[in-house]
Amino acid sequence: MALRLSAHMTVMQNAVQRASKRLLRDFAEVEQLQVSVKGPGDFVTQADLRAEQSIREDLGKARPGYAFLMEESGASGSDNWTWRWVVDPLDGTSNFLHGIPHWAISIGLERRLQDGGIEIAAGCIYAPAVDEMFWAEKGVGAFLNDRRLRVSARRDMKEAMFGTGIPFAAVSATRRLAFARTLGALMPQVAGIRRLGAAALDLAWVAAGRYDGFWELGLKPWDTSAGLLIVREAGGYATDPKNSDPRESGDVVAANPHLHPALMAAVAEGMA
Repeated sequence: MALRLSAHMTVMQNAVQRASKRLLRDFAEVEQLQVSVKGPGDFVTQADLRAEQSIREDLGKARPGYAFLMEESGASGSDNWTWRWVVDPLDGTSNFLHGIPHWAISIGLERRLQDGGIEIAAGCIYAPAVDEMFWAEKGVGAFLNDRRLRVSARRDMKEAMFGTGIPFAAVSATRRLAFARTLGALMPQVAGIRRLGAAALDLAWVAAGRYDGFWELGLKPWDTSAGLLIVREAGGYATDPKNSDPRESGDVVAANPHLHPALMAAVAEGMA
């Protein structure tokens, strides 16, 4: 039996599914896309922009008073927002451009609390090429399509599979060195480390137990907003290397409860 979605989640899933239809058509003809370069290793395509516009239209029509934070067009709406959509219309753009079917649309929904704090109320990450919808609402749990998600139960580092993001040319030398130190420390301890190139999906895969953990430095809010909640609602931990909110630093360490302390310590030591 299909799960009954809340009004917010219905709006979010409808928006990503509509945007995905055009993205899939573009993906099938990826060599014909016109590409402009934003920076080394960081591309924006017509597909990105069309998907973002489609999502903005759908979310704005359904909830006209909500603010936006979007990868391509930035922040919009009231500075005193109560609700805000955080949108990455195409996470894994380089994969998309190279014909690799590992990319996703990510939408997080933030709520400002009475004390001024901000919580992630809902999130969805949709991988159109494989028709996988990862989603969660605060206090409700995390799901893949209609199936409840739980993080892995592995306790031993030598059995663990971790995901990460490898720094590229635009990343500072300091951050590249921190990554190299962490990688060097972890490689002898674990079963494997993977770099698939889409941070939102990396977080979703931690929630699904495909990865036992994931770390990456310097991520943006649209990369992580939905994924952080999905990991937590699946029973995992998602912090920065100092065990604080990763939305402040952009540095993310997510894992099951057993392996999170060891992974967090390795990343922190690499940054020291």
